[in-house]
Amino acid sequence: METQNLQFDDTLLEEELEYPEWFKLSLGDLNDDIAEARAEGKFGIVVYYGQKRCAYCEQFFEINLADDSISHYLQQNFDVIPVDIWGIEEFVDTDGNNYTERELSLRYKTNFTPSLVFYDRKGKPVYRLRGYYPPYQFRAVLHYVIEGFYRVEKFRDYLARAEPGLFFTSGELIDRDFYQPPPYNLDRSRNNSGKPLAVIFEQGSCHACELLHTGPLSQDEILAEIEKMEVVQLSLFGDTEIVTPSGRQTTAKQWGQELELFYTPTIILFSPEGKEIMRVDSVVQFYRLWGVLDYVNRRGYSSGLDYQGWRLQQRETAE
Repeated sequence: METQNLQFDDTLLEEELEYPEWFKLSLGDLNDDIAEARAEGKFGIVVYYGQKRCAYCEQFFEINLADDSISHYLQQNFDVIPVDIWGIEEFVDTDGNNYTERELSLRYKTNFTPSLVFYDRKGKPVYRLRGYYPPYQFRAVLHYVIEGFYRVEKFRDYLARAEPGLFFTSGELIDRDFYQPPPYNLDRSRNNSGKPLAVIFEQGSCHACELLHTGPLSQDEILAEIEKMEVVQLSLFGDTEIVTPSGRQTTAKQWGQELELFYTPTIILFSPEGKEIMRVDSVVQFYRLWGVLDYVNRRGYSSGLDYQGWRLQQRETAE
């Protein structure tokens, strides 16, 4: 299993990123871009949402796209159209409406960059991948979309069936003092402590989970934010009985399936009232995790701004 390069500095890059030379600038109308890809015999297009100083985007370029087998497979089947999530250039989406790059990024809820939206040759968005994933999972996503498995099953189910060695691991979970003990009654309508709720889905023998604990979750700034929350750890495939924030009885495994989780660790953050605010279900380092926890603890979502917009506002205020 490819687990390298899951650790890196995720502060803003000093130099702006350059797109790979084989990325294609949009014709201005995604319908025209898709028609061009279709004429070349391709599956469709991928719209890449990124930021110029995004460390996760750099990992995607320098690790995933540096793998010849991945880049060839991607280019063979898609034209890749770049979008800057802060950009002001206008696009026509496949619904026929005009959007700026920023508006388009909000439309597809690209809280984390890089994000990829896959369109088929008819112009239908068929899958969205949000955040950075290691090469083995990105390769699996490409196969899932290109071979049409998205038509008959969720990616989680596909991964479990086609790549069980990448999906299931066994072993003990990593215990931490800040985890709430069972029973796990997460019903916020009856047990609202006034604190946000963080539910962390993990697996045993999960390298990325280990890195979360030895990396971001060992930092004082992160732990200070964690202390403001109620934090529960669940095994993604465990039979532990729980009551969800909405008050429904189920098991950790069933809930994870309903949430379509396929990556561990996944952190799902809820308001004190039990509403899901956002989830971190891709590779995460210190800066991004601290920003997300700060956004939730300070109720940044109440401002009406999405996570990226709120973080930008906070940076501008600090300056």
